[in-house]
Amino acid sequence: MTALGSITAPELMAWLGKGWWPFCRLAAFFWVLPLFGDGYLQPQIRLLFAFVLSLMLMPILPMGPAVDPFSLTSAVLSLEQVLFGAFLALMLQMLFTTVTMAGQILSMQMGLSMAVMNDPVNGGSAPLLSQLLWLFVAMLFLSWNGHLLALDIIVESFRTWPAGHSLYQLDFNVFLQLFGWMFGAALLLALPAVIAMLLVNITFGVMNRSAPSLNIFALGFPMTMMLGLLSLLLMLANIPGRYLEFSQDVFTLMRDWIQ
Repeated sequence: MTALGSITAPELMAWLGKGWWPFCRLAAFFWVLPLFGDGYLQPQIRLLFAFVLSLMLMPILPMGPAVDPFSLTSAVLSLEQVLFGAFLALMLQMLFTTVTMAGQILSMQMGLSMAVMNDPVNGGSAPLLSQLLWLFVAMLFLSWNGHLLALDIIVESFRTWPAGHSLYQLDFNVFLQLFGWMFGAALLLALPAVIAMLLVNITFGVMNRSAPSLNIFALGFPMTMMLGLLSLLLMLANIPGRYLEFSQDVFTLMRDWIQ
């Protein structure tokens, strides 16, 4: 066993880096991660959770690079860990954004685009249906232990992509593909309701041409809202299975990215 007095400076720097690099990556990961990185949780709690988790992972993680903590190389490595953790959590953030966009599309079709509420996540306002769907999929995400899968992936990344590896070795085209996938998934979730609302609008348009004396605006608005709520009810019944497929696709993409 090595005595404390015989530990060299590079060994000491490596041991310090063994806890510092994971802390930087975990702190950025929890800062962007949905549910953990939202405005519902204080930053001090996120940092404390990242610090405790990095201490727990120190015995099982590989030794970090022996770098002077006050050098430019240390600053660059810290920045790389922050960017890696943020990019990894951004994939899950896009997964949650799909339902928010689907709620916005449905709100516009139902005429409820003015029914907004404060959004503490983005610091602005969001449609009421978007917030409802976001809470619904958040409960689904926690029910099938999606948060534990996310932690498993970030811990696995310390072995497959340890500190010291350059960010240029990663494929960032994945984010461009995931960005386009996000719009397609949101449209796929809202497509049945959009088609139903389109048929309703066509019906009232034909009624307006055939019977101009009817007050279509007074009749169409409540009917559109009522059928929109019915479409929302049917959509909620199909979201869990579809959202589970979306989650599996994103988790598979995250594992492939860190490989």
